[in-house]
Amino acid sequence: MEQLPKGLQPLVVALSERDLYTERHCARVTGIALTLGSLCGLSSRELRLLRIGSTLHDVGKIGIPDQILLKPARLDSDEWTVMQRHAELGQKICDVLNIRNADEIGRVVRHHHEAFDGTGYPDGLAGASIPVQSRIIAIADSYDAMALARPYHSPRSHAQVMEVLFDQTGTKYDPDILDLLGTFIHRSRYRAE
Repeated sequence: MEQLPKGLQPLVVALSERDLYTERHCARVTGIALTLGSLCGLSSRELRLLRIGSTLHDVGKIGIPDQILLKPARLDSDEWTVMQRHAELGQKICDVLNIRNADEIGRVVRHHHEAFDGTGYPDGLAGASIPVQSRIIAIADSYDAMALARPYHSPRSHAQVMEVLFDQTGTKYDPDILDLLGTFIHRSRYRAE
């Protein structure tokens, strides 16, 4: 797998300086996502889009105010509405990158919070209308977010995370991709404790 394009490094550094948790989370999500992408049989081109899209999936958080992004408690409904904007902001950032397929990468980033049944955001896409890379990132993102401690929740065990994910198979998550997660995550370095 090729390295990230050199032009992306300043953006990754900016994200790290903005919020170290988000930068590290994106790195773990990328590791899980690339394994899932390989198991899905994605082509090298599709894996490239997945690698960049997963690395940048939360880049739009650069534009979220500190009092919301770094809030040490659950967000209220108004704050959650602002936080949801990170997917669209991320697409805007990706669309102006001077790299191959920036528009496709932007779509991957925009749709990583869509739900398989169409109840996600920002556009309410469903099933195969959600880019496969976005469906993969959604699963990797959720796994990592639940596995780690945050100011507003304790980390969940591997068994607890898998139970939550599989309870939402076919609704929030693509069932085929979620099944693939179950084949490797228990022995992965990204496995929850």
